[in-house]
Amino acid sequence: MGGYLLGYDVGSSSIKASLLAIDSGTTVAAAASPDRELEIRAPRPGWAEQDPAVWWEHLEKATARIAASGAKLAEVEAVGISYQMHGLVCIDREGRVLRPSIIWCDSRAVEIGERAFADLGPERCLRSLLNSPGNFTASKLAWVRQHEPEIFEKTDTILLPGDYIAWRLTGIRSTTPSGLSEGILWDFLEGEAASFLLEHYGIPERLIPPLVDNFALQGEVSAEAAASLGLKAGIPVAYRGGDQPNNALSLNVLRPGEVAATAGTSGVVYGVGDRPGYDSASRVNTFVHVNHSRSSPRYGTLLCVNGAGILNSWLRHNVMSGQAAVPGAAYGQMNDLAASVPLGADGLVVLPYGNGAERTLGNRNPGASIQGLDLNRHTRAHLLRAAQEGIVFALKYGLEIMEGMGLRIERVRAGAANMFLSPLFAEAFAAISGADVELYDTDGSQGAARGAGIGAGFYDLTSAFTGLKRVRVVEVNRELAPAYRQAYRRWLAELERVIGKPL
Repeated sequence: MGGYLLGYDVGSSSIKASLLAIDSGTTVAAAASPDRELEIRAPRPGWAEQDPAVWWEHLEKATARIAASGAKLAEVEAVGISYQMHGLVCIDREGRVLRPSIIWCDSRAVEIGERAFADLGPERCLRSLLNSPGNFTASKLAWVRQHEPEIFEKTDTILLPGDYIAWRLTGIRSTTPSGLSEGILWDFLEGEAASFLLEHYGIPERLIPPLVDNFALQGEVSAEAAASLGLKAGIPVAYRGGDQPNNALSLNVLRPGEVAATAGTSGVVYGVGDRPGYDSASRVNTFVHVNHSRSSPRYGTLLCVNGAGILNSWLRHNVMSGQAAVPGAAYGQMNDLAASVPLGADGLVVLPYGNGAERTLGNRNPGASIQGLDLNRHTRAHLLRAAQEGIVFALKYGLEIMEGMGLRIERVRAGAANMFLSPLFAEAFAAISGADVELYDTDGSQGAARGAGIGAGFYDLTSAFTGLKRVRVVEVNRELAPAYRQAYRRWLAELERVIGKPL
């Protein structure tokens, strides 16, 4: 068959690109940009914005790094896109971006979404949307309408971050049912855009671009984009998926009962089912999965903790400053230090929040905090261990919500990346969840490349995973599990002391 598939993962920390050989399904080149995490601007407390042009700039740089490795971009046969979910990009009729993107961890629309949930009625919202409008894309657009009417009036089309990249590649404005569901803009009962919510918010339905499937021709790379990236003009953009459904795809998590996890900037557990379900408090969320169809429905239930890897990054920059010249080496040192401290961090507790409103806490934003610090006993190593355990415990709290919805977790798949590179983190996650963790050599950009292969017809949902390699399995340590559960109960008590009993 020959040729390559190019996948992009447009995250809030960096833009990653992977080139896969179609024949073998193996990665022949990979790159990311920038070298340091992308800036998230916070003009006001609780806000989080990024310039979409910066995403494109670093997509170009990541592609150039692929080319510099000697890979033949001229032999790319299809392109796929993964992207940070829940963001909002407003463009005018001429295609000008009207304001910075309001991204996933921005909290400004919480009150708007909660008011809509009450006004429309929980029963109507949960039955049709499977979620509260919450702090998602629809509510963020409603915020723009209320607070920036001049921007809203100029808006011709709203795009999710991946829709924006697809438009820059092809010149075509479009979105997907999966993407609309991520923005709480999809009516699950009607199988179309949620007109009743748009009407409630005073948002014209014409702002929603035309729909395409996740695995489908979504346009062809334009001559302009081809020239800037070194690709052939006319090759198909054949896949688009939000980062967490795409992470599940990259791990071959497509069937009911399968679960994917990731611990990048945010920490996520994503379980696939064939029936729509919801949490009555909308603390975890259900979306259309990338392989959903009317005849074979697939839904993804997503648990997200905003404050995960971003806490580890903060510790690297502020606690480990000057300890290692190479970022990866600093994280390795952090993992070693954390592992040198006994389980439970000698009573030190870290609440790993502080990156916007947390859905699992009913959209509260308590901030990150350290509890029980003893200046005579605790060291930097204790803090590092307590942080990793705190992230795992925050995920455990969310897992209990998912279990209350009937989801049972027996085995979890994750990429051997980000915080799962820490043996301590993987051990703690397996022990506290009660599920073995399978780690794979993959990431979002590889998943996007495989998705492009499916959408362009090179693969089906079986052959697409040729070349996917399992690195190792972290089994539940039955001896340590009781101690982790005890540490979790202490952590939960501190959470309740700080914010009151969670919902």
